[in-house]
Amino acid sequence: MSIFGKIVSAIFGHAEAATPAAAGSTAPAATPAAGSAGAPAAAAPAAPVDVDAVLTALAAKSGQQLNWKESIVDLLKLLGLDSSLEARKQLATELKYTGDQNDSATMNVWLIKEVRQKLAENGGKMPAGL
Repeated sequence: MSIFGKIVSAIFGHAEAATPAAAGSTAPAATPAAGSAGAPAAAAPAAPVDVDAVLTALAAKSGQQLNWKESIVDLLKLLGLDSSLEARKQLATELKYTGDQNDSATMNVWLIKEVRQKLAENGGKMPAGL
């Protein structure tokens, strides 16, 4: 599974676990990451996933001070995913980053913005401030 696919699965999976009515719809949560054109239509009957609420709840349970709204490293840590530079470079390649992957600060800023945008495109409801 792609790194972005793991991000989507982690966030949407936690949202479904918190919503009993969505328990039978686990496949659509993982499907959008695959880039399938039919995925959003299949997930349309379900309400959009409130990404902020899911991640805020996870952060509260983690006991760590993670700045997941602005840091791709902290977002990956919060989701229990590999946050190493190599993993972030893989994510950058996957999301078609065209900048210098050795400039990790610039790449990280681009990654968090791109991940937020892609989550919104795949059924995530993002806070207005992001």
